[in-house]
Amino acid sequence: GFTDHVALGNEEWNPWDADEKNELAASQQRYEANLKMIKYARSHLEQTNLRVQIWGKAAIGLYLWQHIFGGHLEPADVTAQWREGSQKAGKTYFSFLTGPSVVPGYFSVEAEHVVLVLNGREPAKVAYATQWLHYAQTLMETRKIQHVAVLLLGSEQCNNAWIQPYLKRNGGFVNLLFVTYDYAFVNEEDIFQWPLGVATYRNFPVVEPSWSMLHDPRSYLCNFLGTVYKNSSRETLIEILKQDGIDKLCWIAAREQWQPQETNESFKNYQDALLQSDLTLCPVGINTECYRIYEACSYGSLPVIEDVMTPGDCGNSSMYHSAPLQLLKTMGAPFIFIKDWKELPAILEKEKNLSLQEKIQRRKKLLEWYQNFKAWMRQKFINTLENSFLPSDKG
Repeated sequence: GFTDHVALGNEEWNPWDADEKNELAASQQRYEANLKMIKYARSHLEQTNLRVQIWGKAAIGLYLWQHIFGGHLEPADVTAQWREGSQKAGKTYFSFLTGPSVVPGYFSVEAEHVVLVLNGREPAKVAYATQWLHYAQTLMETRKIQHVAVLLLGSEQCNNAWIQPYLKRNGGFVNLLFVTYDYAFVNEEDIFQWPLGVATYRNFPVVEPSWSMLHDPRSYLCNFLGTVYKNSSRETLIEILKQDGIDKLCWIAAREQWQPQETNESFKNYQDALLQSDLTLCPVGINTECYRIYEACSYGSLPVIEDVMTPGDCGNSSMYHSAPLQLLKTMGAPFIFIKDWKELPAILEKEKNLSLQEKIQRRKKLLEWYQNFKAWMRQKFINTLENSFLPSDKG
């Protein structure tokens, strides 16, 4: 048989020769095809790598960048005219610009996709926000950018009608809107509820949880440092605290006039109060949602929230039916919600009987929830942008 030939080292005939040649050619082709595929995937990856520039023209942008994204800014000086940072997340490369020097037409637009962070709280702010929208619109029309999303600090009464004509669904150019408070138009398609976050305009810091924050006994049962408006539920709260002499067990500092700018001392007092109390009382202001809720979470002080709707146009949306604070409730916030401050004495009575161990467990739960909440908002923000801005693979 042919084995003899092989054994004899007969070079002239090799029954496998043709197969080998074919196999070699086939593997060569596979190799080249793979190479093409890798090259294509690489270039495709680079295509799907979104570059998004965030223009932070409202303080809420700092909550997005520093607290939710965990991003840094250079220079660190909060009074700098121009601050920037960048980070890669998901398939997206984000850069963030903020500061008074970021003015329409006076900085380089380095991405085809833009998130505009705007303040729509009051008419003067809306006028300023509108200038930015017109600038973005011009960039769209001249094909300098492809997509625009807006992150809006909305009005506390939810009258954000002015932004509606700019939305794509209404013939405008804005693909996505992330907006604070319980805006009734939230639909989870192109309009999303966004958390108010901490008062970054007062330079409230990113707080890293520490061992002592978790484990140390705290000197006060509760705290409320804030403005007491005439004929508001805050007056009721202060009366109830005084009646039962509970104000002796809590850190209470009420003032009659709202102060937009903190002194260093009053701000340090406020942070100490959060760190030194087990509960932070959150009476409604103009809106139920307030910075205090998130600031208390930062320090592991459990928010006790007056869960009532405030006057205005905020309310349930087609997606959520638990206003106020739909976003926080949907995310399972482990807070104490009350309908009336008359419920407070019973809560504080229960509080007196909690062991330190029980309080430590509760702080852990609160701090973990808050970390997860921020991580979830970050992921949701990124996914929403990628789903909206990236070309879909549906062919």
